[in-house]
Amino acid sequence: MEKTARIYVAGHTGLLGSAMVRNLEKNGYSNLLLVTHSELELTNAGAVLQFFQKNKPEYVVLAAGKVGGIIENKTYPADFINTNLAIQLNVLKSAHEAGVKKLIFFASSCMYPRECPQPMAETSLFSGYPEPTSMAYAISKMAGMQMCLAYNQQYGKQRFIPVIPNSAFGANDNFNPQGGHVLSALIRRFDEAKKTGAETIALWGSGTPHREFIHADDIADACLTLLERDTDTLNLPLNIGTGKDLSIRELAEKIAKIVGYHGKIECDATKPDGAPRKLLDSSRILAFGWQPKVDFDAGLKNTYEWYLENIAEKK
Repeated sequence: MEKTARIYVAGHTGLLGSAMVRNLEKNGYSNLLLVTHSELELTNAGAVLQFFQKNKPEYVVLAAGKVGGIIENKTYPADFINTNLAIQLNVLKSAHEAGVKKLIFFASSCMYPRECPQPMAETSLFSGYPEPTSMAYAISKMAGMQMCLAYNQQYGKQRFIPVIPNSAFGANDNFNPQGGHVLSALIRRFDEAKKTGAETIALWGSGTPHREFIHADDIADACLTLLERDTDTLNLPLNIGTGKDLSIRELAEKIAKIVGYHGKIECDATKPDGAPRKLLDSSRILAFGWQPKVDFDAGLKNTYEWYLENIAEKK
């Protein structure tokens, strides 16, 4: 990939998209195509095709989509499946017709069966049912992944690269307690509890489910490695994880310490836990030469600092 290559990052203001932009710019890629949601509606097939025909991107990172936590997934499943399917159909088709050299597609660890051998290898996909609370989102991402593989198979060239990152966090995350994922939502809840002097915080569920968290900058680094190197013989899709997980209770205790919250942490067992554990087997991409670099505790601290500077002060 030449430094002057035209690279379209869809969803460049979000968690993964912004990390990808930072990483590309840091490594000398300056010809980036960045358009906002108001400038290009990705669910509009005609608008997407026109954008690709006019701008002729050579590489694409598809980081745009509708994402959210357990509450939003349970409440708006039709929105999740409709929006994500439409974006994926439009972008992948237009990318193919425009002759894009390589495209990175972000699938999701939600695609794995709820009850799955740990760590979860790519060969376990389709071996069971995903977690019911995120079923619609998981199905949309499975469809997007399969579309990538189908294009590669039918047209004889491995241009579309589906990756499966585990729970991402970092700058530009969604810190809404109702719509965000657990880590970012807890950062905001603990920060607000500290400021209001709340004596207790209740965690959804038992606190025992384990999750693997990976900083968005590590995910972006993995994707840049895939863009820059020959991927013709890679076995797809590719998990992207750190190989380490922790319980939700342990996560909450780490966040409480970083925030400086000294109240009591309780668990609300009447609320859903989600999948009991989600640890990825990332041996495929590790064998390709990529390694995670961001220490979890340091990344968590930096994420809280970003929240304080960009979200908390603006409320």
